[in-house]
Amino acid sequence: MCGVIGLWANREVFHDLYQGLLSIQHRGQDAAGIITYDGRFHEKKGNGLVLDIFGPEEAAQLKGNVGIGHTRYPTIGGGGHEDAQPFMVNTPFGIILAHNGNVVNYRQLKKELFEKNQRLLNSDCDAEVILNVFAQELEEQKVKHLTPENIFKAVAGVYRRVKGSYSVVAYIAEQGMVAFRDPHGIKPLSFGRRKDGLQPSYAFASETVSLNLMNFEDIEHIQAGEAVFLDRQRGLHRQKIIHKKHTPCLFEWVYFARPDSVIDGVNVYKSRVNLGRLLAAEIKKKNLEIDVVVPVPDSARDAAIEIARRLKLKYREALVKNRYIGRTFIMPAEIKRQSSVRQKLNPICSEIAGKKVLLVDDSIVRGNTSRAIVEMVRECGAEKVYFASYSPPLRFPCVYGIDMQTKTEFVARDADEELVARRIGADRVIYQTLKNLKKAVRMENPALKSFCSACFDGCYPTGDVTQDVLKAIEEERKLVQESQLELNIKTGR
Repeated sequence: MCGVIGLWANREVFHDLYQGLLSIQHRGQDAAGIITYDGRFHEKKGNGLVLDIFGPEEAAQLKGNVGIGHTRYPTIGGGGHEDAQPFMVNTPFGIILAHNGNVVNYRQLKKELFEKNQRLLNSDCDAEVILNVFAQELEEQKVKHLTPENIFKAVAGVYRRVKGSYSVVAYIAEQGMVAFRDPHGIKPLSFGRRKDGLQPSYAFASETVSLNLMNFEDIEHIQAGEAVFLDRQRGLHRQKIIHKKHTPCLFEWVYFARPDSVIDGVNVYKSRVNLGRLLAAEIKKKNLEIDVVVPVPDSARDAAIEIARRLKLKYREALVKNRYIGRTFIMPAEIKRQSSVRQKLNPICSEIAGKKVLLVDDSIVRGNTSRAIVEMVRECGAEKVYFASYSPPLRFPCVYGIDMQTKTEFVARDADEELVARRIGADRVIYQTLKNLKKAVRMENPALKSFCSACFDGCYPTGDVTQDVLKAIEEERKLVQESQLELNIKTGR
């Protein structure tokens, strides 16, 4: 999962891009990058957090009123500097591009681009594949000035060749800015306007919180299979190029998105409150004796408060988070992920000792974080430790951009609630149902009829994910994890 921002403004864009990237830092902590344009492209990319990469020197360097920024954690490619986004090609025109998602046929396209189109890709990042496919589609039209029809034809070519999930923002030098979502709209993408000149400024972003922070209004969500093009005069053109079932990723509302964002018309905070309400009904059926409800910060807080309210139980913030430790689920390597849990959370034992504790978290993925938290709570003297997940059991690999690509990683891969409880050391585990997860989101936007729930039920909406594809992706991911571990050792991260 990554975060992307594209901006075409009436003033220098670096400050807005920097602030916007900070607001979506949670979407990727491995690398970040910005490319701006003022008649030429200016680039700065690197490993680490936004705060580590950009300072006064970079602010002076990254000139222009057009720019694209990105925060990354890798699902294709390793963690090296060469895989950081955005990417750039010089022809046709000069194009920069960044995306959020995961290209399933990345290896095939990389080979095809070299052998058929004589395009050498110098990274292992799938954004470079999308960029070169898009550039090739434009180049084959052999025009000097791009019209909206040229852009939409090129995007249609991307849709034909690129399989998987992708929300893309690109800028074509002196021609315009384009943003588009994959045919199923799996990853989010929105845009807004800021009326600060004769023409409005425009911004595209993975999450609406970035647009809010940069004072953009009239926010709209780009549809599945739709492209939005800003021409040379910043005139806005839209076209729905391909019509397929819209299946947005459920994990955005479960975990990834900030609670103050709106994804496809659904307020993330409200969806999590709904998840708490529905899970409370499931917990009530278990007839458990519970003294106190404790959230695992931060994403579980909204649901946990609602669970405590519905069940008329005490609510306590008994786990304190060190905010200078990254999100453990998306940390680059497994050893680093495991060692960070104890550094990340510290219990307030006076709120736990002698009590029957209900821990609430957004999900149980590999079980490492959950197991460590249960151990901490027991060490504080809890009489009982129950663990509630407001998402269903994760059992199937994600091929669309979430770091869950090997089935053997899942603690619930072959287990029911009782076995998962034993594996993480809890007295009881209670999961949300998939039906209620979908219901919680749909309560805020009834127009959403379908979702990508592949990590829960193994149903892949693109229809082209075979067992051979899953096996190849799993082998690729293992190599990536090994390279990330090696990088971490070399850099001391």
